[in-house]
Amino acid sequence: MTNWLMLAGKPVGASGRQEDKSLGEKIRGISWGLVLLLTAIAGVGFAMLYSAASGHFEPWMSRQMMRFAIGLLLMLGVAILDLRFWLRYAYLFYLFAFALLVFVEVEGQIGMGAQRWIDLGAFQIQPSEIMKIALVLALARYFHRLDFDAIGKPLPLFVPIGLVLTPAGLVLLQPDLGTAGMLLLIGAAMFFLAGVKLWKFVVVGLLGLGAIPVGWEFLRDYQRQRVLTFLNPESDPLGSGYHILQSKIAFGSGGVFGKGFLMGTQSHLNFLPERQTDFIFTMLAEEFGMAGGLVLLGLYGLVILYGYAIAMRSRNQFGRLLALGITSSLFFYVFINTAMVMGLIPVVGVPLPLISYGGTAMLTLLMGFGFVLSVNIHRDTRIGQHSFDEG
Repeated sequence: MTNWLMLAGKPVGASGRQEDKSLGEKIRGISWGLVLLLTAIAGVGFAMLYSAASGHFEPWMSRQMMRFAIGLLLMLGVAILDLRFWLRYAYLFYLFAFALLVFVEVEGQIGMGAQRWIDLGAFQIQPSEIMKIALVLALARYFHRLDFDAIGKPLPLFVPIGLVLTPAGLVLLQPDLGTAGMLLLIGAAMFFLAGVKLWKFVVVGLLGLGAIPVGWEFLRDYQRQRVLTFLNPESDPLGSGYHILQSKIAFGSGGVFGKGFLMGTQSHLNFLPERQTDFIFTMLAEEFGMAGGLVLLGLYGLVILYGYAIAMRSRNQFGRLLALGITSSLFFYVFINTAMVMGLIPVVGVPLPLISYGGTAMLTLLMGFGFVLSVNIHRDTRIGQHSFDEG
């Protein structure tokens, strides 16, 4: 009874819930160290976009800085809202993101061979990026209300499976294989973090391996070519293998400490394609070498550790799963992009967080970390029966 009447030394009302914090308390509760790390990563991105434009603020750096400023305000605004607000409207946010996915199938703008964007005149939005955050939010709410016995049964898992597979299928129709795969990875991570038994993942994995021949028949020609190029990029060095071969050349030429800022030859002589988006990590490695790449990966690692630490301090299941899910999605972004440009996995359209040029991806990532900050601010808030005692 005492634990329910006193939460972290703060008084509670007659209902047994912790009193709402004031705005000043919420601002002081923001993890400013995490905000600083995210800003440092974005600063690296600004510098690389400046380099990608051969020492000019336009067309990428100035726009990216403006987007980051807006995203920073969005992140802080999300952070100070009560965590129970996000719990209450989690499914509504998911439905909003899903409606945008449906809309993009009908009226979306085609770019790079896929129908991915909604043109709003002044700017464009990519609904699949919004869905990544909405999926974590919806799954965190769903698993929050389940006890561990229910999670161990197969029937309660059909709803969250549907929450994952339905948007992934829509994204696959765009077609956007990389983002669809990201949604599946995020969903799988949420299932694992919620306590789904490991043997179920093994069964699903074996079924997936068995379905590869069938799935191969449904892939488009360029998607099949990406897989074949990954297996043997030298087979078509001037065609489908050009991107990854040039990326490897740039990586190798950077050496340990790189050629110097604005001195990358592969990128500035236009041998390296998409240097401002998917292959921006390659340009960084060419100019700053292995040392520069490791520094950036170290910054990402600190953000990930911060996010997991915040999650484990949360005394409610919703906050814990939400912070774990957002942080895990950042890990997937970083791993897939860096592995892709090094030729370890096939080339897919996954940006490097806060570094690659892009508006929706940056705003949704910062919004996601607004949720993480909110979990930290409201870490002592008890939500429902699934709360954790200190110690």
